[in-house]
Amino acid sequence: MSGGRRKRRGSLDDERPLVPRSSPRSREVLVLYVACEGESTEPDYLQYLNEQFGDGDGQDRQPFRIQPVYRRYGRTPCEVVATVAEAAGEDEAWALFDRDQWADIPQAIKDAAASRIELAFSHPSFDLWLLLHFQAFGGAQSGSSKLVVEKLRQAKGAEAFGDFDKKGDKSVKGSRRNALKGREEKAVAHARNLVASCAHGLCMPGQAKIGPVGDDDPQSPHQWAARSGHAPDCPVLQRDPSTDMWRLLARLRIVEP
Repeated sequence: MSGGRRKRRGSLDDERPLVPRSSPRSREVLVLYVACEGESTEPDYLQYLNEQFGDGDGQDRQPFRIQPVYRRYGRTPCEVVATVAEAAGEDEAWALFDRDQWADIPQAIKDAAASRIELAFSHPSFDLWLLLHFQAFGGAQSGSSKLVVEKLRQAKGAEAFGDFDKKGDKSVKGSRRNALKGREEKAVAHARNLVASCAHGLCMPGQAKIGPVGDDDPQSPHQWAARSGHAPDCPVLQRDPSTDMWRLLARLRIVEP
């Protein structure tokens, strides 16, 4: 994937946007294309952000429109980056993917750096971000989401998630969506604490980059991954547990960083 400005090549046949591409847009609306590895949990959550916060607050918070990009059966991290680069054109682009057992994550980060695509990487999975709405969490999981999901099902206030990931249901709709409301600041605080407590020792959430990508921002993969607040020499695959989703909420001014 080459660097420089991205050009829109048209919509993809398997793209499933939750927000119509023909929706009214203006210069006052911040448009972000966000490609997801998963086909259910992440797109549902992004739609929740649109519905709950997308109109802005009438004061300092700018209205925004997230355009989720995903497909049935999901994508690998490299495919996530390539897809959002193609779909976003010159709009702001984010790539969401998990640790899982993917082998192409280092290459995906290189591709994202070259195309200046923001990263929201979760280790071990996006489910950790949901859990952090209800409680703190720590301890390396080595790519397994089993304990994270168990904690989510049992968390105080998360009763709606009691059957999460049972019978394949990982949706974030209805009562599950309602359970998240008003907990955004708590989730961000817990996620920032994970950066601060990273085993590397030099990672600090205050180092994270929150604003839009600038032309002078460094493009090396290590520096690009460090936009999360982790140190440039902190190996991405060893940021366990962690989630960069808090940066997306800070970028949208849903919470103050």
